[in-house]
Amino acid sequence: MQNASYSFNVLSAMITPAVLISACGTLIFSTSTRLARVVDRVRELSRAIEQFSRDENVDFPEERRIEVDRQIAIHARRGQLIQRSLTSFYVSLSLLAAATVTIGFVAVFSRATWLPNTLGIVGTVFLFYGCVTLIAETRLALRSVKSEMEFTLKLRAKYQERRDVASAEMGENRGSMIEDRGSPYAR
Repeated sequence: MQNASYSFNVLSAMITPAVLISACGTLIFSTSTRLARVVDRVRELSRAIEQFSRDENVDFPEERRIEVDRQIAIHARRGQLIQRSLTSFYVSLSLLAAATVTIGFVAVFSRATWLPNTLGIVGTVFLFYGCVTLIAETRLALRSVKSEMEFTLKLRAKYQERRDVASAEMGENRGSMIEDRGSPYAR
């Protein structure tokens, strides 16, 4: 009966890192999705740059070029943070899996009893670091979105200003045309 209890304890100890392994897997999946979104956005910006170079009739080209350059720089930084967090999650996953395996080895061979705990703790530290890195990436993503919205509002204001000027010029032209028709010298 005591052997069964011991085996159950060993199995329970081996399952404990599995919860963290599952968390790592979920974080790896969601972080990979974030990386794919960054790659898609950079490709979209690349297409925008190509369009700017081909189309000479683009409104406010200098402002757009500056904004695209700014966005590309932010996405490059985001990509670095995501890559760092993915690396951290993969290292954590490896260490936690190793901790699970070494629990079994320690139970069988009764050697290096410190190893599973050390691997588990170091794996958890890497998991924590990856999460902190993702927090930094998320903050950067939100700043990027906010900046992009501000740029869009600035463009809207420039277009509105252009329409107002065009409207004012049209009003002046109409006024002078009416005056010309009323003049006895107009023909």
